[in-house]
Amino acid sequence: MTRRYDMLALDLDGTVLDRSSKVRPAVAAAIEQARQAGMLVVVCTGRGLAESRDAIDAIGQVEPVIVAGGSIIADPQTSKTIHRFSMHPTLTARLTNTLLESGHPVLVLKDPDAAGYDYLVITGKRKLTLDPVTQWWFEEMAVSIRLAADVTFDPHPEHTVRVGVCAPAAELAALEQHVLGEFDDTVTVHNFPAVVAPDDATHWAGGAVAHILECFDARADKWNAVRHIADARGIAPERIVAVGDQINDVSMIAGAGLGVAMGNAVDAVRAVADQHTASNEDEGVARAIGMVLGGEW
Repeated sequence: MTRRYDMLALDLDGTVLDRSSKVRPAVAAAIEQARQAGMLVVVCTGRGLAESRDAIDAIGQVEPVIVAGGSIIADPQTSKTIHRFSMHPTLTARLTNTLLESGHPVLVLKDPDAAGYDYLVITGKRKLTLDPVTQWWFEEMAVSIRLAADVTFDPHPEHTVRVGVCAPAAELAALEQHVLGEFDDTVTVHNFPAVVAPDDATHWAGGAVAHILECFDARADKWNAVRHIADARGIAPERIVAVGDQINDVSMIAGAGLGVAMGNAVDAVRAVADQHTASNEDEGVARAIGMVLGGEW
């Protein structure tokens, strides 16, 4: 049977990874089957490269990976950046000052290959401290950080790819609307739940659920990064399969020739998907790959 698709773009959290952030053996085996069938497998995650390392290693990924929500394309073997969608320093400064008004430190993500570290944490004049969710994540992922009271002290403004803040979900809904109103089409904005952590790290006192608000250059999303890789290899959009579950997957699910929503996908992903598979707890990626390789999709 002639292969209909040449490229497979896979999100990590909520897609390749199960609820405990592990890759199930059946999922890893299916991904390898896709490679053996001649498909280019590309990881597309909101995580930075350092935060993705365990998952990348678990699936034996050697081809380029799309990290930081589509803002960086990296070589997983050398950790070198292949391409990035940087934020203009003026935009970074304006966004940082706006987000500081939330009363939470601002997480300025760098291109680690260029800057030599992962995050610059802007604490503001009040010397804001990291919340328990972010602190747990940084320690768990062993990411490297620097602290600064003001964004003007950033030694590498040209290497920024994302500006974000972690806060209770109720706070970020209003902040998201404020950012969209002030910055309009100059930014790509995502607001979604923080990666599941132990119960004592996922919630603030009182049970408030932690969300992440992320702001990028307007060009930076997963689909533009997927297209960058595909165009370089002569792969047409209609020959790309994309699988995901969260709001930052919408662009690639909508753009791919075959967009697949996980069973646990948010409504925005389900609305633009061509097909739907099982949840990440039920190895939905393995099922989707089977349907594609079997010619049923």
